Amino acid sequence: MRALVSVSNKEGLIPFVEGLIEQGIEIVSTGGTKRAIEEAGLKVTGISEVTGFPEILDGRVKTLHPNIHGGLLAVRDNANHQAQIEEHQITPIDFVVVNLYPFKETISRADVTFEDAIENIDIGGPSMLRSAAKNHASVTVAVDPADYGPILEELKANGAVTDETKRRLAAKVFRHTAAYDALIAQYLIEMTEEEYPESYTVTYTKKQALRYGENPHQQAAFYEVPIGDPSTIAKAKQLHGKELSFNNINDADAALQIIHEFDEPAVVAVKHTNPCGVGVGKTLAEAYQLAYEADPVSIFGGIVATNQEVDAETAQKLREIFLEIIIAPSFSEEALAILKEKKNLRLLQVEPKTIATKIQKRIQSVSGGALVQQEDHYGFDNAELKVATKREPTEAEWADLKLSWQIVKHVKSNAIVLAKGNQTIGIGAGQMNRVGAAKIALEQAGHKVAGSSLASDAFFPMSDTVEAAAKAGVTAIIQPGGSIRDQESIDKADEYGITMVFTGVRHFKH
Repeated sequence: MRALVSVSNKEGLIPFVEGLIEQGIEIVSTGGTKRAIEEAGLKVTGISEVTGFPEILDGRVKTLHPNIHGGLLAVRDNANHQAQIEEHQITPIDFVVVNLYPFKETISRADVTFEDAIENIDIGGPSMLRSAAKNHASVTVAVDPADYGPILEELKANGAVTDETKRRLAAKVFRHTAAYDALIAQYLIEMTEEEYPESYTVTYTKKQALRYGENPHQQAAFYEVPIGDPSTIAKAKQLHGKELSFNNINDADAALQIIHEFDEPAVVAVKHTNPCGVGVGKTLAEAYQLAYEADPVSIFGGIVATNQEVDAETAQKLREIFLEIIIAPSFSEEALAILKEKKNLRLLQVEPKTIATKIQKRIQSVSGGALVQQEDHYGFDNAELKVATKREPTEAEWADLKLSWQIVKHVKSNAIVLAKGNQTIGIGAGQMNRVGAAKIALEQAGHKVAGSSLASDAFFPMSDTVEAAAKAGVTAIIQPGGSIRDQESIDKADEYGITMVFTGVRHFKH
């Protein structure tokens, strides 16, 4: 029997090759892999001895040869195939051990050039893997060092690898090559700036199995993109607490999206992917107190995210109530000691937000397909603000309008957010009409509503929301504008002395 071995990742290589040789298997290898095997004192045949042709074009062409692919693809119980490989003196290859050029690692480097990336697109490796996997009835193929042990165990026990294992390994190969090609495609799409190509191929790597999905009767797993932003939930480092659940991850992602809106010390509390309280302060402890007081009922059992290191003072406040998760860029030693007293509290460390050079895409599955769109990175500072009413906002109102606008884009539509004095005081989420969302927010705000600012994720089709807000005591409103009946809302605001700002941009979130 013969094995073809050519790997970039040499983890576990030598013990595996030793095991194959002990089973009487001849080793054929290339380039650096051949040198590594020889340096270990093991017998190996060079690829050129098999092909009768030298490696050429800086190693780009070495295994693309009939003596290789004929040995891989010949069906063992096909008399015609066997006659042909005998005629051409081709030896069958029974094992293929290959992993690919490090394309992901190459394009992950900050200083990578386009030429470097292209040079690290493997051609011969995927060809050998696919040939072997197609003919897996006769060929055992290994692309992952984790499979070396099980292969050797079966060889030692049975003198052969079982059909079940060969089929499982073949399936793994096609997943691997598909993911490899998808990453190359994604990279070249970015380089060519083709926003929405005729086919959209993405790949994810399994990060962890989950106990269940949204509900206990639903199975689930967590996958991450191969090259990810370090400021995302997929790259979070868990410092303490129970294993994350499906809902934990979903809610934590929502909290991160919101906290990334802020540069000043801020705290966001999230429940079921909607913010329930947001505070901004001169210190983190002050910001947390404002977020807590925004809705001390809903924050219970929720998730808290900060954009500053959690210190001892803030940790003492955080430990006073039941929380599922606390997310921060870092925790002081004193804060960790305080929070770790709660054994089930999950502590996640996530790097501060990065400035994305390209607008990311969000993929949402639907029955039979997927919707793909740009992330909504449009913020307050991007908006072309227009004061539509007679009265201009005061300095304090501008601050409140900004906070409410930063938050409303993260609230499920129809959405209304009230803000006052560096905190949200009322949030109406996911209602079938805008007046209903406003009533929820106004009721939640209670006596704090006087002098507050209101943000709406979309325009007012009628003036009824403005009137409800005015009667409750709201003094400033920010909304996209754009309704054919905008003038009615402007007139109603002027009637009550409310200042109203148009942004020209809506923030639907379904």
